[in-house]
Amino acid sequence: MTSSYQSGFGNEFATEALPGTLPEGRNSPQRVAHGLYAEQLSGTAFTAPRHSNRRSWLYRIRPAAMHQPFALLDDGAFHNRFEELPATPNQLRWNPVPLPVVATDFLDGLFTLAGNGSAAAQTGIGIHVYAANQSMQGRFFYDADAELLIVPQHGRLRIATELGVLDVEPQEIAVIPRGIRFRVELIDGSARGYVCENFGAALRLPDLGPIGSNGLANARDFLTPVAAFEEDEGDFELVAKFQGRLWTAAIAHSPLDVVGWHGNYAPYKYDLRRFNTIGSISYDHPDPSIFTVLTSPSDTPGTANLDFVIFPPRWLVAQDTFRPPWFHRNIASEFMGLIAGVYDAKAEGFLPGGASLHNSMTGHGPDADTFDKASTANLAQPHVIVDTMAFMFETRAVIRPVRQALAAETLQRDYFQCWQGLRKNFKPA
Repeated sequence: MTSSYQSGFGNEFATEALPGTLPEGRNSPQRVAHGLYAEQLSGTAFTAPRHSNRRSWLYRIRPAAMHQPFALLDDGAFHNRFEELPATPNQLRWNPVPLPVVATDFLDGLFTLAGNGSAAAQTGIGIHVYAANQSMQGRFFYDADAELLIVPQHGRLRIATELGVLDVEPQEIAVIPRGIRFRVELIDGSARGYVCENFGAALRLPDLGPIGSNGLANARDFLTPVAAFEEDEGDFELVAKFQGRLWTAAIAHSPLDVVGWHGNYAPYKYDLRRFNTIGSISYDHPDPSIFTVLTSPSDTPGTANLDFVIFPPRWLVAQDTFRPPWFHRNIASEFMGLIAGVYDAKAEGFLPGGASLHNSMTGHGPDADTFDKASTANLAQPHVIVDTMAFMFETRAVIRPVRQALAAETLQRDYFQCWQGLRKNFKPA
């Protein structure tokens, strides 16, 4: 299976790996071409409004119902037990997770850090990191609980899905809708990155409002794969995540056997380097909302179940202004990761592959060194931030670290020290 793409966000696509696969004028003819089975995959309720309805028709060698019964699987380090411990208001930061020394594929390499909500409530997110040194061999996975936002930091991934193949490199992202089966292959032999499970409304492009009709992430830059299929038979494993637990079933064929499909429920990828950054050209550092790539709205207008925000290379030109992000406390909770380079609010300690968590109303902002440099910078000169890419998962609910994350060797237990060097500069008139 090789990768090839169609462009556009949320489009109604039609693609076939064999000519004549897609029926004309109907979805489920009495006999499908090439002896295939017709199967509808629904990502929303049948009665969802047309503008938000997501479904695709698949024409496959065998229907998805063909597998042995599922049995519970040990969750390992990948789980949704977000209520294990009391949520903490402490600032938290982790070093990058080390690459494994024993054979570990993408699924086994998932390690849960934090989350909120649940699949049962259909709201909230799960936050995980992954580290792998082996392709998934003879096994496939699907998440019935959430769509998956995959953010590679090291190593390219080939994500072979039922609907086609995504090749994704660091500074690109992939989104796999809930329920779609896939396998992850490592192109470079090892890989590390981040995964966000979105239990809420599907990710979409944010409204632009006063920005106008262009800017931020452009719909034409999102890529969805063309149809590709496997006809493999053998002893395979199908792993499902269902209601927070992992399940395993034997399957005698590759489930990546969709010869053609049409619809708007499909995986996609996006290159973060194509983001059209908007910023202040007069004064004040703008809030991070203008860096939103994708958003999962909540039932409260203007408040997100999940915002995926990036901090890409950009110019800083604001005058009479502290140019880095300001000190702040936020009603929302913020999980940050670093894909490459240095984040402009932290002089050291925040490493590519690492992560930080600042929960609701927890104070945070630039460290002491960054504050000192930014307070005395020459504002007559513009400053360009280059060779960097940081991101944030922001959510309206408190993010709850799990037990294994707080016990991990990668946790920086002295993170709070980065603010202790801030001096008292108060000078009464």
